[in-house]
Amino acid sequence: MSSTAPARLCLRRPDDWHVHLRDGALLQAVAPATARTFARAIVMPNLSPPITTVAAAEAYGARIRAALPDGSRFTPLLTAYITDTIAPGEIARGHREGVFTACKLYPAHATTNAAAGVSDLGRIGAVLETMERIGMPLLIHGEVTDAEVDIFDREAVFIERQLAPLLARHPGLKVVLEHITTADAVAFVRAGGPNLAATITPHHLHINRNAMFRGGLRPDFYCLPVAKRERHRLALRQAATSGEPCFFLGTDSAPHPRSAKEAACGCAGIYNAPFALESYAEVFEQEGALEHLEAFASEHGPHFYGLPLNEDSITLVRDSHTVPPRLHGNAAGGEATDLVPFHAGQVLQWRVGEEG
Repeated sequence: MSSTAPARLCLRRPDDWHVHLRDGALLQAVAPATARTFARAIVMPNLSPPITTVAAAEAYGARIRAALPDGSRFTPLLTAYITDTIAPGEIARGHREGVFTACKLYPAHATTNAAAGVSDLGRIGAVLETMERIGMPLLIHGEVTDAEVDIFDREAVFIERQLAPLLARHPGLKVVLEHITTADAVAFVRAGGPNLAATITPHHLHINRNAMFRGGLRPDFYCLPVAKRERHRLALRQAATSGEPCFFLGTDSAPHPRSAKEAACGCAGIYNAPFALESYAEVFEQEGALEHLEAFASEHGPHFYGLPLNEDSITLVRDSHTVPPRLHGNAAGGEATDLVPFHAGQVLQWRVGEEG
């Protein structure tokens, strides 16, 4: 470590522009980890049943706030789950009333609780036209689900077959291509203009696809989109640390109980919220780009969404510590709160400290 390496970093408090907070006991267990670090978060709507109405979103927001520690200043930013039949008027009303910050597009069956997702983009033309007109961001899980397309190619194929034509049809639509995993996505977003952005997760910056099979099958490294080849990981690291405003923080933290991860058909998702900012800091330092961490974590996202920057701050302290192998939530529910965090058993060099 260089003798000039900083011992502390004071950053504008960041936001998480893609997180899964789940519901019930699991919500109670994981929401405090996100609220501890982030001022706001775009909360995914893929519950069962999904959030497709203003009333459902308002009720979910109330449950999130009830799960937070006393005195928490965390603000959940709620999203609508687009289905083939969702009403454009309901989306517009939710946006107008400040309930829906954005809409989420899952191709049908692309990931956890995506069975009700969109089967054909042609079915939601009126929804997209409405969103384009009112300036409402569209958040996309960018993968095709065709069985004949290799799982490691599904993001690149989606960009070519679905996303590029969609943006041509709706040039005024604001789009976030979420949790990008490929050099193809990096290049596409860079060339896409001011209405296109992408979130990048901590785990896709740290692991490539070999991690899922190192020493045996590692279900805690299985997520969707799956991690790709090393060249893609390196492209993501360069993009995240570049200072370019089209890339910003989105953890895609996606907790699952142990029974759902260690199963004959294990669920996709990596739980990274408890040490997310520390994980990003590790990458930015390794890439010699700590000066760009604040913009990636705290500025690019609000600028894209047209929201004010957070006024308070957070401090990262250089303090080597080992991430625990398991975390146990404070909610009732037993196994549902027994979670393996990303970096379990590994040493991280940064720790979130007191507020600046």
